[in-house]
Amino acid sequence: MVVHSAELSDDEVDRIFRALADATRRDIVQRTLASEASVSELAGSYDMSFAAVQKHVAVLEGAGLVTKHPNGRERIVRGNPDAIRRAQALLDRYEQIWRSRIDRLDALLDEDE
Repeated sequence: MVVHSAELSDDEVDRIFRALADATRRDIVQRTLASEASVSELAGSYDMSFAAVQKHVAVLEGAGLVTKHPNGRERIVRGNPDAIRRAQALLDRYEQIWRSRIDRLDALLDEDE
């Protein structure tokens, strides 16, 4: 069964969940949702090169999970709560399908009693 979100295409869903499959990227999303940060500040938090952090941010930006804005010579990264909300809506739809199945099973069991 394929579940389609009204707001996310299959490609968007793939990009979001592929981006969130990495622990460093999830941490970057969490940090930038709490407070915006420059790529340099983010790079200082991880035991990896600036270029590697920049690549993680680029993957997140491609998935729409963060945005980058110039501020002088720095690039400021901000989490995008709308993308998180849209992904949550998709997960909520999966949960509704599962709960509906459980409700039908409960109804069948009640009929047998």
